[in-house]
Amino acid sequence: MKFLKNHPFAVSAHFKRCTVLTFAVPKEQLLSFIPTCLELDTFQDKWAFIAVAMVQTKELRPKGTPKILGNDFFLIGYRIFVRYNTSYGKRLRGLYIIKSETNKKKMEFFGNIFTHYNYTTTDINIKESNGIRSFSSNKSNFLFKVNTKDNEVELPDDSPFSKWKEARRFAGPLPFTFTYDTADNSVLIIEGVRSNWKPKTIDITEYNFGFLNGLDLEKIVLANAFEINDIPYYWKKGKKDIWN
Repeated sequence: MKFLKNHPFAVSAHFKRCTVLTFAVPKEQLLSFIPTCLELDTFQDKWAFIAVAMVQTKELRPKGTPKILGNDFFLIGYRIFVRYNTSYGKRLRGLYIIKSETNKKKMEFFGNIFTHYNYTTTDINIKESNGIRSFSSNKSNFLFKVNTKDNEVELPDDSPFSKWKEARRFAGPLPFTFTYDTADNSVLIIEGVRSNWKPKTIDITEYNFGFLNGLDLEKIVLANAFEINDIPYYWKKGKKDIWN
């Protein structure tokens, strides 16, 4: 039944809110986290990137089925920005997932049947007060806060980017996600299709992620933070490519 994990059907969802924090790391430190079939997507040939994405999804269901059959979840993904050269001559830009979490056991159960993402269930708490929206989890040991006041947003102090136009290239999510299967030396390519794509810069006032801390990365810095709202989204059926 292993084939079921290869995204055997297309999936639709509506992203009510997608909040993404992207961290820059000296590229040498992330090489060991990705399979050799992938390469890091870098900036200035120096920086590689990990994104932490929290997505509030609505009506997630097999594509083509009624919305009433859909389910609502929070999804948290830790992803590395990568590139992949296909056997048919295409150079694709996308993400390699190193950790996936959700707030519901149902999503963990079905997600681990139909994907390779190894979901675990955690608590997710969102609060808003005095112009600050906070996201936190006791079990996963993370906290970050967003200033929701409509002020001009500056790039994070230590960001390697000099302007938001550069930073937006690493806003995520990207069109493709990749999974490597060592058994047959293949790469599973999942393509996402989106509309109403209008990333908005946000001001992160505080952050701490236990998972990132546990990776023991040196010189990791917050590079950018974006929020995207009300996005119709679907994932195509997975496609396998034999890596040479």
